[in-house]
Amino acid sequence: MENRSQNYIRGAAILAATVAVTKVIGAIYKIPLYNLLGDEGTAHFQVTYTIYNLLLTIATAGVPVALSRLISSAHSVGCDRQGTRIHKAAMPTFILIGLICGGAMFIWAQELADLIGDHEIADGIRCLAPAVFFYCIIAVYRGYSQGHGDMIPTAISQILEVLCKLFFGLAIAWILLRRGYGTPTVAAGAFVGITIGLMLSVPAMAVYKQRADKRNAYRLDGEDPSVLSYRETLAQIFRISIPITLGASVLNIITLVDTKLVLLRLQNGAGYDYMTAKVLYGAYSKALTLFNLPAAFIVPVTVSVVPAIAAALARKENDGARDVMTSAMKVTNLIGLPAGAGLLILSYPIYSGLYWGSNENGPALLALLGIAAYFVCMQLITTAILQASGFEKLSMLTLPLGGIVKIVAIWFLVGNPSIGIYGSPLSTIICYVCISAFNLWFIVRRQPVRPDLRKAFVRPFICTVIMAVAAFAVYWLGMQLLGDWFSASRMHMLVIMCVSVIVAVAVYAVMIIVLGGVTREDLQLLPKGEKIADFLKIK
Repeated sequence: MENRSQNYIRGAAILAATVAVTKVIGAIYKIPLYNLLGDEGTAHFQVTYTIYNLLLTIATAGVPVALSRLISSAHSVGCDRQGTRIHKAAMPTFILIGLICGGAMFIWAQELADLIGDHEIADGIRCLAPAVFFYCIIAVYRGYSQGHGDMIPTAISQILEVLCKLFFGLAIAWILLRRGYGTPTVAAGAFVGITIGLMLSVPAMAVYKQRADKRNAYRLDGEDPSVLSYRETLAQIFRISIPITLGASVLNIITLVDTKLVLLRLQNGAGYDYMTAKVLYGAYSKALTLFNLPAAFIVPVTVSVVPAIAAALARKENDGARDVMTSAMKVTNLIGLPAGAGLLILSYPIYSGLYWGSNENGPALLALLGIAAYFVCMQLITTAILQASGFEKLSMLTLPLGGIVKIVAIWFLVGNPSIGIYGSPLSTIICYVCISAFNLWFIVRRQPVRPDLRKAFVRPFICTVIMAVAAFAVYWLGMQLLGDWFSASRMHMLVIMCVSVIVAVAVYAVMIIVLGGVTREDLQLLPKGEKIADFLKIK
């Protein structure tokens, strides 16, 4: 592969390592927080976060992708001044957007809470309003650095945010709970850590950019006919970012509708009262935290793949672009398939061990979400490939279509008394299967440059099947040794979970090497890859 492909793999490695760290810290934050809040408080937390995610998506979804793609393309043809112009044009624009979205979130917090059907979360919405403003600034810095293949600023901001969530958010929530405040107020206090983390990330990223610019000597001195005007530059940014934002926003709007609809259909269709509906949704929200974990490891791949493919296509290097696409889909399968299978098979010990005393429906909800988790990963990478290849408008078709399918499925499934809350994860599976299938169809049928799907899918799938059998065998044996499954303690569940996961990881790693799921060529793209390949004896 070309050097750009190597940069993509290294960039993905940096972000993947960051994700591993942030997810561990995030688990330390969310698991005790959810246990403090209980199922009802967890529902308040999740509903508030859904509103925040929607406004955050409207404000920033397309910015990093647009800036990354434009700057990468300009840099690949030697026009570094245009990359600086892109940053200078974007920053004041998105500061203004952040002020508008954050201000609206603060002023109309109660109206938003009433709209979603949970009037107790207004304080939580207000606590997150400044976070939208700070994130708009951070999104511009991230897009600029990612366009130059530098993933360190993104990593820095992610680690700062999650550390502040842990230390400030969890501490504030604990103090509020000790003082006797209700779960809506405690959940709102936990959100303060997010705002503090994003606020501290802004000066950190500004200082890093200033130092990076001095090292690389990117300046706008002198005339250069290839540098566009600010108006033309903004037009380029919005031409790419608006379709991406619309597609992502539609999906987030549908997620918001999903939240309201699930609570509504549990009461009006399945026949539960308001309190029971909130408890069920809280148990489902706890499962969502684990469900989102596999996708978090794919996001770094999508971030890195966009500039890599864009640069290769700008240089007319179709083979290089194809290699990056294939590698990205292969990495997605190597992560997404075993992660989804693990959540499916080990749902009972994982959920019971982490959320002891929660609603009894939790493990089954997590098992269904394990299936959905893989298709979310596939949706993310296929959408990124379309966006990097100049087909970002296609996501305006596939994402809303999948979302509409999800809403229809929720209406009929959740409202069915015999299905109830299980209809929510089932609708998620249906939604992301549809989006992934449509994306793959567009990639195969519409793009002139296509990935090698056989290399991307076959061996990761075989390795996952073998791993799943081993994990289930260990889990089944552990439960048999207990005698009575229902008498198992939380410690028993945690031990079974840990042993099963360790065995599954070990078996999967061995099978990848034995079956050639990872080749020497793949490892050569990583730092010290030759030594790793020699140590593993991969020819």
